Amino acid sequence: MKPRKEQHTPMMQQYLRIKAQYPDMLMFYRMGDFYELFFEDAEKAAKLLGITLTQRGASAGEPIKMAGVPYHAAEQYLAKLVKAGESIAICEQVGNPAISKGPVAREVTRIITPGTLTDSALLDDKRDCILLALWVHESILGLAWLNLAAGQLRMMESSPQNILSELERLQPAEILLPESLTLDELQGKNWVLKRLPSWQFDRDSAINSLTRQFETYDLSGFDCEDLSTALCAAGALLEYTRLTQGSVALHITSLQAERESIYVRMDAATRRNLEISETIRGERSPTLLSLLDTCSTNMGSRLLKFWLHHPLRDRGLIRKRLDSIAALIGQNEANSYLVARSFLRQVVDVERITARIALRSARPRDLSGLRDSVKLFPEIITAIAQCRSERFDQLIQAVQIEPELVELLNKSLLEEPGVVLREGNVIADGYDAELDELRALQNNCGEFLLQLETQEKERTGIPNLKVEYNRVHGFYIEVTHAQSAKIPTDYRRKQTLKNAERYITPELKALEDKALSAQDQALAREKYLYDELIEALLKHIHVLQKMAAGVAEIDVLCTLAERAQSLDYTAPHLTTEDIVSIDTGRHPVVEKQVENFVANDVRLGSEQTGKPQMLLITGPNMGGKSTYMRQIALISLLAHCGCYVPAKMACIGILDQIFTRIGAADDLSSGRSTFMVEMTEAANILNNATAHSLVLMDEVGRGTSTFDGLALAFAIARHLLTKNRSFTLFATHYFELTKLADEFKQVKNVHLEAVEYKHHIVFLHKVTEGPASQSYGLQVAALAGVPESAIKVAREYLIKLEQETQNNTLQLDLFAFPAPKLEEKNIEKDHPMITMLRNISPDDLSPRQALEQIYLLKEAVKTVNDS
Repeated sequence: MKPRKEQHTPMMQQYLRIKAQYPDMLMFYRMGDFYELFFEDAEKAAKLLGITLTQRGASAGEPIKMAGVPYHAAEQYLAKLVKAGESIAICEQVGNPAISKGPVAREVTRIITPGTLTDSALLDDKRDCILLALWVHESILGLAWLNLAAGQLRMMESSPQNILSELERLQPAEILLPESLTLDELQGKNWVLKRLPSWQFDRDSAINSLTRQFETYDLSGFDCEDLSTALCAAGALLEYTRLTQGSVALHITSLQAERESIYVRMDAATRRNLEISETIRGERSPTLLSLLDTCSTNMGSRLLKFWLHHPLRDRGLIRKRLDSIAALIGQNEANSYLVARSFLRQVVDVERITARIALRSARPRDLSGLRDSVKLFPEIITAIAQCRSERFDQLIQAVQIEPELVELLNKSLLEEPGVVLREGNVIADGYDAELDELRALQNNCGEFLLQLETQEKERTGIPNLKVEYNRVHGFYIEVTHAQSAKIPTDYRRKQTLKNAERYITPELKALEDKALSAQDQALAREKYLYDELIEALLKHIHVLQKMAAGVAEIDVLCTLAERAQSLDYTAPHLTTEDIVSIDTGRHPVVEKQVENFVANDVRLGSEQTGKPQMLLITGPNMGGKSTYMRQIALISLLAHCGCYVPAKMACIGILDQIFTRIGAADDLSSGRSTFMVEMTEAANILNNATAHSLVLMDEVGRGTSTFDGLALAFAIARHLLTKNRSFTLFATHYFELTKLADEFKQVKNVHLEAVEYKHHIVFLHKVTEGPASQSYGLQVAALAGVPESAIKVAREYLIKLEQETQNNTLQLDLFAFPAPKLEEKNIEKDHPMITMLRNISPDDLSPRQALEQIYLLKEAVKTVNDS
C-alpha cells in the first residue's frame, strides 16, 4: 500500500499535493539553484535525459528517488523532453524563504507541451509548431489547429479517410482527441497524443469559448458557423491552450476556416514521394524546400514551407505572387530585392516575439531585437517601393510602423539590455526617475555623500562636519564636541566617540535604507517597469502581427526572385484550358545534384485540346522515368504556389489534386505488405482523382506475380483513361501495356532512351516518342555491382525463358492479336462452335446467360476432342 500523504515530510506533502494536479506531466520542482524531479518522474527523466538517478533521504519510511538539473541550464533539458513527446509542469518558489515557516510556497507557473511551445530555445526556427485537435461526428472529421508561436488558429472539415493526408500536411507536434475516439490511422505512428474528456468537445461550450476569445457576439464574421464538427475541435483546442499557458492568449485574434477547394490537395504518399520538405528517408536535404530556402528571416523560411505544402487553386492569388516576383526581377538593375534582403537579414523573428509578448513571456533581448528590427522597416519599404504590383502595395501598407511603438521601445530599453530580467540592466537610464536614483545609489554612493556633506555644512554652519559610511555602523554625520552647540534638532545621536559625536537624520536614514537595499529595490523596480512595458506593448499586438506577416511575405517574394534568376527559372502561365504543357522542363532538385541534366518536354491535355491524356512511359531502370514524372509534378506544384519554374515554358491548367504511386515500401506497423501499400495507394487514386487531377503511376503491379501484376496494371490504366480521365504519367516495364495506344487515341507511348555497348548500358535520359525496345535489367544489375557470375547465369536463363515463351502456346501474350490457333485440331470456319461464338453478343448477356454459354462451349470443345 502507498503511504498516506500525512506520513510524508512537509516538503514531500507539498510536492505530492501539487503533483496530483498534473499526473501525466513531468514536474520540475524548484529547490534553490536546481529543478528536482522525484519518484517516477525522476526515473523517467533520468532515462530520457541521461542524468544520474539518486536518492535524497527518506519520506514515509521510503527512500526518495531524485534527479535534478541546474535551473540556469534547464532549457536544454526541456528541449530534449519536448522532443521526446513529454509535457512538463514548471513549479517555482513564489514565497520568501527568509520569512517562510515550513516549506517555501511553490506553485506551477508554466506548462510546456510539445504543441504549445513559444520559447525560442525550444522551437525549431524554420518550422511551425502545430497543436491539432480532432473530433469525429456523423462521419465528418473536424480539425482545428493552432500555431501558438504565431497566434494563427485554423480549422476545416473533411472525410475521416483523409486523416493521414491532413496529418502529413500539417505535421502537428501534438494531437488532442477525445477519450472516446479511436482512429486506426494513428496507431503505430510517432504522433504525440493527448486524450481529453469528451465533454470538452461540446459545441455550445466551444462557441462560448471562441466568442469570448475574440470578444464577438457570434462567429458569423469568420465564415465557419456551418463547420459544427470543426468548431467542437477548436473549442477544446482553445481551452487546452488557456490551461497550459495559465492565461488568455491575446494574440489569437481571429479564426480562419479552410475549405478543401482552396488548395491543390496532395495525400500523404504524394508529399513524401515528391520530397517537398523532407526526403523519403526523413532528411531535410536535398529537397525542394532546401533548394529554394535562401530566406533572410526565419519567418520567411516558415512561410515558404507553408506555400510549398499549400499550392493555390485561385488563379488571381497565384497571379499576384507571380506579378510581384516579376516586379522584383524587373528592378534588377536597381538591385531592389538585393537591397531589401540585406536589411531583412538583420530582422529578428518578429512573429514569435509578438506571441511571447502576448503571453507575457518575452525576454529583454526579444524586445531590443524587436526595437532594432522595427527601425529597419522603412529601409525595406524604400528598397521595394519601385516594384509596382498590387500585392506589394498591400505589403507596404502592412509594414508601416507606428511612431508611438517605436518611441516606446526606444525610450524604455537599454541599447544592449541584460539577457535575463532577474539580473537587471534592462530599462534605459532616464526612463524612470526612481530607478535612476536607485542605480545612482549603487554606482555613485560616494558622490551622494559629498553632496549631502556640502548641503549640511551650509545648513548647520559647521565647517568640519563629515558625512561618511562604514560597514559596521552604516551612514552617519560626524561632528566634533566643540561644534555640538550647532547641532540641528533633527539630528539623532547614533554613536559617541572620544572627540566627536555621530548622528543620523531622517534624510540620511532614508538614504541608508535605499543604498543598502538599492540593488534589490532596483531589480524589483526594473521588473515592475518591464511588466508595465509588456502591458503597454499588448495594445500593439495586432499591428505587430500584421508587420510580421508582411515582412515574411516580402522575404519570400525576394527569395523567389533571387532563386528564379540564379537557377534560370521562368514564369509559368496558369490557363483556363485543361492542359499541362512544359517545354525543356527540369527536375529542380536533381539538376543541382548531377552534371549535364537532360531537360524534357511534356504535352498532356484532354479530348478538347487534342493532346494525349496519358503518357505510357517505358525504358530501363535508372533511365530517368521517375525523375521525369516527378519533375512534371514539381513544376506543376511550383506554378500553383505562384513561383517561377525550371522550364523554358510552362502552360498549366488549374489542378485540383496531385497523386503519386511511386516506389516500394511496406507498412509493417499497420500490418500492410509492400503490395498492399501499393494497392491501397492505387485505390485512393482511382476513387478520388478527377479530370483536373495530375496522376503519377510508377511500376504498378510489380509486387505480385507477372500475370496478376500485368492484369492489374492494365485495369488501372483503363480506369484512369475511361473513368477518372486525369492527366496521367504511367511508367511501366509491362511492354504489353503499350498496346493501349492502339485502343485509345488519348494514350501516347514515350520512352527514356538508352544504348547498349558490349553488355554495358549508357543512359541518355532523353524522352522520345514510341515504346522502349527492352528493359536492360541485366545491364542495370551489373551497374549495381551484382557479380559477373550471377549476371552470366541470369543471361543464360533469360535466353531459355524467351525460347520457352516462344514455343509454349499456353503462355500467351495478353494483348497478342489475332488469337493463336489450336495446334492439335484446326477447327473449320463453319463448325457449330464457331457459329455459336459468332451469334453471342457479350454486352447483351446476363450473368446467368453467360454462364450457360460457357457450359455449351465446353460441351462443344469436348465434342471436338472426342472426335
